[in-house]
Parts: sequence; C-alpha cells; structure tokens
Amino acid sequence: MAMFVHLTPRANISRVRRSGVRTTMGNEGVHGVFCFPVLPSYTVTHQWLRELARHHGPRGLVGVYLRLPDDEPVTVGHYGDSEGPEQVAAAEAVRVVAGLEDPRGWEVFVPREVTRSEVHRIREVHQITGWRYFPDAHGTAPCACRGCVEPGGYGSRRLLERNPHPSDGPPPPRVLLERIAEASHRGDTIALREALSWLGHRRRGPLDRVTALSGHPEPLVRATLAEAITPWGTPGVDTLLAHLAEDPDPKVREAATLAIETRSTNSSG
Repeated sequence: MAMFVHLTPRANISRVRRSGVRTTMGNEGVHGVFCFPVLPSYTVTHQWLRELARHHGPRGLVGVYLRLPDDEPVTVGHYGDSEGPEQVAAAEAVRVVAGLEDPRGWEVFVPREVTRSEVHRIREVHQITGWRYFPDAHGTAPCACRGCVEPGGYGSRRLLERNPHPSDGPPPPRVLLERIAEASHRGDTIALREALSWLGHRRRGPLDRVTALSGHPEPLVRATLAEAITPWGTPGVDTLLAHLAEDPDPKVREAATLAIETRSTNSSG
C-alpha cells in the first residue's frame, strides 16, 4: 500500500472521518484529490502547507494520511509543467517523486474520492512548513497581479500600493500624490512623471493637488501633466489645458493642444 498525505482545513476533520475526502477540480476539469507521497523528509512531505494555508482561512490545515493500493491509477507531475502530469500507478508515483533531486512543487492526483476506509489517520502539522507562492520564492520580488495577491492577505495592501501590476489599474490617488510630493522634494522628474502617468489612468483626479505642476521648471513634467489630465472629468481641466496650450515650450503646447482636441472629439462622439 502506498502512503500519501492530503492537506485540508481543520474544519473538515469531522467530514473526513465520516465519509472520506471529497474531490476538487483538477487538471482539464477532472475531479479528484490532490496529495503527496509520505517521504522520509517531513519538510518535503508537507511542502505544500504554507502555500495552501494562504487560501484556507485562519484556523490552519491538518494532514490526512491515505493508504492507496499500489496499482491505484493516479497522475504525478510538477504543478508548473506545461506538458501536464503523467499517468502512473500509486506505487510508481511514490518512486518517481522519491527519486527526484528536487521534488518541490510536485503533486499526485487521485481522480476519484478517497473513501473513509482509505484514511489511515489525521494529524496536526507544523503550520510554518513549506514554501509560499513557488519554490525558492524567498528573495524574489513577488508578482503583484490580482491573480497572485490574495485580497486581505498579509501585506497584500502594501504590496499592491508599492508595486501595482499594469493589468490591474493604477494605485490609489493617495499613494500617487505621496509619490508626487516625494519626487518633487527630491527633484526626481522621472518618478514624478511616472506617478502623473498613473493618475492619467483615472476618469477623475485631484486637479487642485497637481495644478501647481503647470509651473514646474521641467517642460517634460508640464507635458506629462497635460497628458495625464486629458481623460479627467474633473471641473477645471479645460482651463488648465488652455493655460498649458500657451506654455513657452513647444512640446508642452503640443501636448496640451492634442489633449484639448482629444477631449473635444470624445465629448462630441
């Protein structure tokens, strides 16, 4: 008999003892149970714990240890393998994973429910075991897209504000205004223009907080300001653009004129 461990929320203990392990959606729409072979290394065996704990509430997970027949059909593979898992027998899946130099990220999938008689035992597990996000993620800048960052998770708000993903829209205006103030204080025109460009992704904006930039000594900042406020429906935008259209610098005048024409076209359309 091959031994595997399935990690499940603590709230499921009674149900598992009563009727076994229910299925979840696996690869290609197949329902089954994810698990991992029980190996000599406790850390490797329970490597998925921290990653799964990010999505299963505050009470933590427990280990459900399963005994399956050696010839039980399962699939085995790395979660990030584009070619998909390999179909093997349960005993072969244990042999494959045990023989890997680095088994982190590998998983076994049983394409059916696990019955109560196949549950060998249920044990508490160390909640700090394993990796998060992906193996070797520590020291690597995390992806800040909405698919990777769990809303309400530890540090998620700070991560989204500090490193927003382009596909998820701009940071909050409060954060952008703080960046503008800091960049202006440092004289960092690149960071200043970047924050202004993010503000340009919004339909309305804090016009009174950025109007002073129309007198910034760097023409590219004034031109970026004209581009940023183009989509805003905030009262006073047309007046500020008219002022920028008379700027001494030709690049600023060009940006402001184009902004006025774009707003006119959008309003008439």
